[in-house]
Amino acid sequence: MFILGISCFYHDSAACILRDGNILAAAQEERFTRKKHDPRFPKHAVAYCLEAAGISIRDVDYLVYYDKPFLTFERLLMSYLTVAPRGLRSWLEAMPSWLGQKLHMPRVVKDETGYEGPVLFTEHHEAHAASAFYPSPFEEAAILTVDGVGEWATASYGFGEGAEIALMKELHFPDSLGLLYSAFTYFTGFKVNSGEYKLMGLAPYGTPRYKDLILSELVDLKEDGSIRLNLSYFDFLGGLRMTNRRFARLFDGPRRKPETEITQREMDVAASIQAVTEETLLRMAHHVHKETGREDLCLAGGVALNCVANGRILREAPFRNIWIQPAAGDAGGALGAALSVWHRYLGNARETPEGDDRQKGSFLGPSFSNEEVKQYLKGKGYPYRDLDAGQRARCIAEHIAEGRIVGYMAGPMEFGPRALGARSILGDPRREETQSVMNLKIKYRESFRPFAPSVLEEKASEYFETDRASPYMLLVAGLREERRLPQPSGEGMSMLERLKAKRSDLPAITHLDYSARLQTVSRETKPDYHAVIAEFERLTGCAVIVNTSFNVRGEPIICTPEDAYRCFMRTEIDVLVIEDCMMYKKEQPLWKEKEDWRDELELD
Repeated sequence: MFILGISCFYHDSAACILRDGNILAAAQEERFTRKKHDPRFPKHAVAYCLEAAGISIRDVDYLVYYDKPFLTFERLLMSYLTVAPRGLRSWLEAMPSWLGQKLHMPRVVKDETGYEGPVLFTEHHEAHAASAFYPSPFEEAAILTVDGVGEWATASYGFGEGAEIALMKELHFPDSLGLLYSAFTYFTGFKVNSGEYKLMGLAPYGTPRYKDLILSELVDLKEDGSIRLNLSYFDFLGGLRMTNRRFARLFDGPRRKPETEITQREMDVAASIQAVTEETLLRMAHHVHKETGREDLCLAGGVALNCVANGRILREAPFRNIWIQPAAGDAGGALGAALSVWHRYLGNARETPEGDDRQKGSFLGPSFSNEEVKQYLKGKGYPYRDLDAGQRARCIAEHIAEGRIVGYMAGPMEFGPRALGARSILGDPRREETQSVMNLKIKYRESFRPFAPSVLEEKASEYFETDRASPYMLLVAGLREERRLPQPSGEGMSMLERLKAKRSDLPAITHLDYSARLQTVSRETKPDYHAVIAEFERLTGCAVIVNTSFNVRGEPIICTPEDAYRCFMRTEIDVLVIEDCMMYKKEQPLWKEKEDWRDELELD
């Protein structure tokens, strides 16, 4: 039996296909269209899923959508009526897509794919909960989902047991931790639903001097983690902005304009809202443990991508283990909706994998054979060298150890926002210049943003304060004390000066607070990537490398060999590896392109 799950029309559209309840393939639409966070119907992702399954749309038994559009429309209607006539412009902008598409999903699905079978719908947070629990390694677990909003819900909790999920309570719009965080994303000059991770990365540069102000003026935070927002400071109910003038007066001036200098105020605002978010999630986690009595916790929803908060939940909440859906945002809703149909609607049993999850490392996207890669490179006249299978890892590791930046594409593409060694840019974490070179000359992004370490799973505790695997780069761990170096106080120093201060013996992956967004790499799950890091350790004595997503700022992570080569030539990446083919920048033909190509990217 084939079940096709779809999420779309808000942000991060995606598709997933199951065969007899097993996850076959999943991908985000943005990877195919090259439009970051593409919200449109995922016709390319659907086509990929069908191809991966070896079937046509006529072979799909059930198609499921991750949201109930009429409930969402009800919320929008009630929200606009609450603030009318102030929300008229926003209402008029929203109506064409609702009346033309969103309220008519069965028709849209048929028009886009030719599918004529039953179209099912899950509730938004049911899909998040299913995406969190069903792929997890737990036979039973508590479930917590937190995001901006889905239909009316902004957070929910419950538990899963076997094939059953029971959601016990919900927090409802407009009281939303996700929207609160996004309001501060907007206020600090970053793009909503895209730049939240920048706010998280900026937080260690500031002090949470606004935390008490947020909790006294903006948010009524209860002991159980539920919140009530003071809507007089926000404009998302009926306007086209997240915050208003009262909000600006509260935080010492107007919103930072995008792309302008980041001041100490923005750093302190970021630190403050991050502190509030962590405290709220910790209270939620304690309450969920108390109410469910379960020892393990599953997390999903966009807020579950806040890896700093996740790290604190792991360390400070009373749960034994936590598991976070790698595609925790809306993209993962496609997977959760499909799994919900298989287990909840059709009543199929669930087999818990022994010691591992069902997500397969989240390597669920397209892959390309060596023959396909060579055919593309030869057709374009791009010179390459064959890598001998026995020397492949050693050769790549040598380049990294010598300070070169390597673009790395191997195997199926990752599902979710993190590059996990299939579509990654790799560098040497020991070199002080690696972070600035990769930020400014390759990623073309803000210099303050940290890079993540990939570490051999069996060696992680030698470098980081952790005792467990973190395969999906969704937990932050501190660097071990003996690897840290003293830092200047930071008083009177600019951000750039603080950034340049060497903080550890792995400066390129050590954030200002000695933390790192950790990925542990397993020999079983990703053997080719594990082999590269293992060879790097043999050469250097260091079992860690820098891993950042293979893209430039404003574009999605690469998908195809063509995407990889284009990014390679647009940037100062030194070496490109696609499967067993290696290319050197100096050997490539002159790259001709429009000078203003960066202007076409949707900066976030």
